Amino acid sequence: MGRLSGKKILMVIAPDQFRDEELFQPKEIFEKEGASVVLASTKKGIAKGMLGGKAEVLSTIYELVSEPFDAVVIVGGMGSPTYLWNNEELHRLIKRSFEESRVIGAICLSGAVLAKAGILKGVRATVYPTKESLLEMEKGGSIYIKKDVVVDGRIVSASGPHVARNFGMEIVKLLSG
Repeated sequence: MGRLSGKKILMVIAPDQFRDEELFQPKEIFEKEGASVVLASTKKGIAKGMLGGKAEVLSTIYELVSEPFDAVVIVGGMGSPTYLWNNEELHRLIKRSFEESRVIGAICLSGAVLAKAGILKGVRATVYPTKESLLEMEKGGSIYIKKDVVVDGRIVSASGPHVARNFGMEIVKLLSG
C-alpha cells in the first residue's frame, strides 16, 4: 500500500511531441505510490514523445471532463503549444478541478496551459522559459519564479525534463499530505 493508494491521477499529454521524461518519470512515481493513473490526450491511439517514447492513449480529455480526479497533471514538450495551450475543453477541466480543490500540476511548456486556463492569477509558478511561454504566464497574471519546481497552494509547476522526478515527488507530497 503506497501513500497514494486509492488516489486517481489524470495525466494529459500532447498526441505528438510530448516530453518523454515528463510523462514517464512522474507516472512511475505515482504508480509506485499506489495511485491509478489515467492517460489522456486530444485523441486516442499511440502518442509519440520527443525522444521516441510511445504511450497508448485510451481516453480523450473530452470524455473525462466530468470525471473526478485527485490530481490533474499536464505534461510538457514541443507538442504542448500546438495541442494543449488553446484547448478550451482542457481549460474547463483544469478550472473545474481547481474549483474542486484538486491538485494541479504542469511541467515545462505546459505551465502556460494553466495560465491560459485562468488559474494562475497571483500564483507563484514556473515554466520552461521561452518568449511565448513567459508572455502567456504574464497575461495569465502569474508571478513567474525562475526555479526548477514551484509549489503554491495546490498548484505545482516545474521548468523542464531535468526536474521531472522532483515534480512528481512534490505532487505525491501534496496528495498524501
